Amino acid sequence: MRLYVTALVLALASAGCAQVPTAAISPEALRTHVQYLSSDQLEGRGTPSRGQDLATDYIAAQFRKAGLEPAGDDGYFQTATWQYAERNADDVSLTVLAGGASIAVPSGGATGNFLDPVTLAATPAVFMSWKDALDNSEAANGKVLVVPAPPVPRAARQLQEKLKGKPLLVVMIDRERRHGAGTGGWLIDPEQAAPQGAVPVLLLHAPDAAAALEKGGASVSARVAAPRIRPVKLRNVVGVLRGADPVLKNTYVLMTAHHDHVGIRDGEIYNGANDDASGVVSLIEAANVLAARKERARRSIVFMTFFGEELGMLGSKYYARHPVFPLKDTVVNINLEQTGRTDDSEGKQLDSIAMTGYDFSTLGDMLKKSAERTGVRLWKHAAFSDAFFSRADNQSLADAGVPAHTLSVAYGFPDYHGKDDTWDKLDYDNMARVTRMLTEGVYDIANATERPTWTAAPKAANYAAKGRALTAGEAAAK
Repeated sequence: MRLYVTALVLALASAGCAQVPTAAISPEALRTHVQYLSSDQLEGRGTPSRGQDLATDYIAAQFRKAGLEPAGDDGYFQTATWQYAERNADDVSLTVLAGGASIAVPSGGATGNFLDPVTLAATPAVFMSWKDALDNSEAANGKVLVVPAPPVPRAARQLQEKLKGKPLLVVMIDRERRHGAGTGGWLIDPEQAAPQGAVPVLLLHAPDAAAALEKGGASVSARVAAPRIRPVKLRNVVGVLRGADPVLKNTYVLMTAHHDHVGIRDGEIYNGANDDASGVVSLIEAANVLAARKERARRSIVFMTFFGEELGMLGSKYYARHPVFPLKDTVVNINLEQTGRTDDSEGKQLDSIAMTGYDFSTLGDMLKKSAERTGVRLWKHAAFSDAFFSRADNQSLADAGVPAHTLSVAYGFPDYHGKDDTWDKLDYDNMARVTRMLTEGVYDIANATERPTWTAAPKAANYAAKGRALTAGEAAAK
């Protein structure tokens, strides 16, 4: 027996065991959290919505139960007072005239997030690719510019800012309704004014009208009423586990996920179980385990969930502009997305987790230790690792100079942004194993004396420059 115990101790020592009690992270606990956060009661957690407020209340309660210290301006909440603008479906009227036929877009088939009213009589429409619209939009001067909807919401604003021409209206074809949170309106950040003289943009969801515009030779009549505007309070949820080292406790490992989803669309609740209730739940269970551990890590660990990721990473951008903890002292951001589904569009993903921007910093090397201990493969997707770096909340922190990456089990899965992303489709056994690996990895990094740094990878050069500005105490470029 003595020989067996000695061998076991030596085996644990050689494995570099972090002694984090991650066995407490159970599939059952994960399932219970996800079932609530992705239930119909929370109505898809659109930004803003009653359901999202219920979600943030629940997350704050879990942080309190774990024993995290509240770090917001209102307990566990970092609050942002914005405005919410909304139109009724009938406030937007659009008709496409093509080939002698008049195609009336049905109520709700076109939406627009701009403040000024629009009235257009039959106006010629010009269809262009996204690239041509950026390079040659002068061809649409005084006309209606029609383009395919971009893959991410913020690209619409980029088009407005970069347009060389002066169309009277831009119509973006968005048959799949990839844009908008499904709450019927849009948010106005008082700190981020719309571009002066910006061309109004309508999203078109009606397939018949879209097909006619794509063929060319069509014209458009439009009437859009001014929206109604009201104030709203949005909430990030933030708690901190203070570190044990007298000096390093004033530096921070930031673990994040987003608590919003896309809300209700066409009367259907989009529950968002994997995107991103799963990431939030992995974070909650990591907080529970690390707070219960007798030996605290040297650095402090901040647990935070963001609002408005689906609308263009709004909550993380707000935090980057209004950090609770100094960005120069934030050593890394580990952001979690989609930790529950294993039915990746490219094949089953078991006991593995991928990281965006894998080569951009030394975080991957530091996480390999926990990956090896737990038997979870940490890997770089050849195409998606770099491409998806800018498509999650980590981008907001990276833009400020903080080494920041997103980790997920599946990049694409069958119900992505669909109404069938429900709790029963998650693999909770695998989710538990992955969450244990992430928990140990966060502890390792928070307990290390070295901090993750940007590498010399060409795509990381801009982030590295901003990081140097941060550590030098200079203002990082925005």
